[in-house]
Amino acid sequence: MKRAVEFEILTRPTLAGAKRLLTAADLPTSDLADAQLQHFFYLGTATLPTGLVGLELCGDSALVRSLVVAPSARAGGAGTALLRHAEGHARSQGVRNLFLLTNTAEAFFGRRGYAHVARESAPESIRSTREFAEICPASSVFMVKHL
Repeated sequence: MKRAVEFEILTRPTLAGAKRLLTAADLPTSDLADAQLQHFFYLGTATLPTGLVGLELCGDSALVRSLVVAPSARAGGAGTALLRHAEGHARSQGVRNLFLLTNTAEAFFGRRGYAHVARESAPESIRSTREFAEICPASSVFMVKHL
């Protein structure tokens, strides 16, 4: 029987560390500011994270921001652990619906309970985020998980 790997997931990476990992994965960073990092979680060190996920809280909805794991740390469950941690944090903040936009990870999120929904169904609080309104292309897959 496979033994589950435990990860030490920490809160609030440095802005430079977060941007470095996101940039290496070709994920957007233009709207990322230090104040948002209170809802970002990471593996590794704050300045050199090996995995990262963030939330943008919008009342009872939230947007999952850029789940990323460095190539050297993939295939060991780090992405799933980070996502579960973010989902738990979202629940603790009163979030009922987690949304995300992806160009490459629809299958990953689908296996973890996220379902494709029409962009037009997004609540106004999500529509008004820069990631939804400006940064992610209209061709991005929009997904939701009800917590």
